[in-house]
Amino acid sequence: MTEILRVDPDNPERALIARAAECLRNGGLVAFPTETVYGLGANALDRAAIERLFAAKERPASDPLIVHIASIDEAAFLVTGIPDAARRLAARFWPGPLTMVLRRSAQVPSVVSAGLQTVAIRVPSHPVARAVIENARVPVAAPSANLFSRPSPTRASHVLADLDGRIDLIVDGGATDVGLESTVVDLSGDSPSVLRPGAVDIEALRDLLPGITQHSMDPVASAMRSPGMLARHYSPRTPLILHPGERDAALRALLRDAQQRLERGESVAVLAYTEDVTELRSLPVQLVQLGSERDVPAVASRLYAALREGDQLGASAMLVRNISAGHPLSAAIQDRLRRAAAR
Repeated sequence: MTEILRVDPDNPERALIARAAECLRNGGLVAFPTETVYGLGANALDRAAIERLFAAKERPASDPLIVHIASIDEAAFLVTGIPDAARRLAARFWPGPLTMVLRRSAQVPSVVSAGLQTVAIRVPSHPVARAVIENARVPVAAPSANLFSRPSPTRASHVLADLDGRIDLIVDGGATDVGLESTVVDLSGDSPSVLRPGAVDIEALRDLLPGITQHSMDPVASAMRSPGMLARHYSPRTPLILHPGERDAALRALLRDAQQRLERGESVAVLAYTEDVTELRSLPVQLVQLGSERDVPAVASRLYAALREGDQLGASAMLVRNISAGHPLSAAIQDRLRRAAAR
């Protein structure tokens, strides 16, 4: 059985953090909250621990991991060099939900990086994550703490649902704040690019790196440059049907889709924004509320929990319209919904 250590998220108890850190140093697997989602940590320099992590998540070896460290100074051991662009981004966004891809040193096992000559690195800001990493005194590879391709966990209960008996410890620090994974920026080549949208939007990055671009990729079987680049990811078990476009047209299409499914005898769940609830209640569908489009950070924080709640309803299909509000987090929400609905 997986052991759960419940800690104060703001001031985690030292003795409990020390147990988690010792487990990591000894090759164990420890889930802990970051400001984005719960991560599943392993000693990034311990190849056997990393292979065990891949097995626990059922994660393909072609999907690289993000290595979490306590400060940019600790990156020097892991990379061949820290470019000026990385230092500028770190000064603005670290600790925080930004991951940088740099050229890896020989100290990093190739299994961490899916055989690539790069490594993804992040300095998290969550007090529990920072305490675990600082006490472990090793770099911690930590993908999301869920079975591969499932919605990422934003609560310890989500981790337990997917990984109970597969990992050693869960450090329960309550719900995460952001609820979406970090933005991943590739700085390993001649020009910077965003590999995965996330909690730091590209316009904020352009303040420091005016030439940064959004990378587009047709996923193939070879190694990904970053986690979260597969066409299908973050997916509930219930088929998710995404209705894109502006709010009014997308809602009309969703209502038609729901009505047609109901007439065929299907059961329907809908992930609903607060603004849509009145219209949706005209149909006998099961509603899982996402929150208001006027509060996009709250929608982001709630998204993965809502996908998991929708799964528990046993519906034939789960419907959702794309978020249409203009906000720095909207692009990341749209990205996650698109991948969750991919077939």
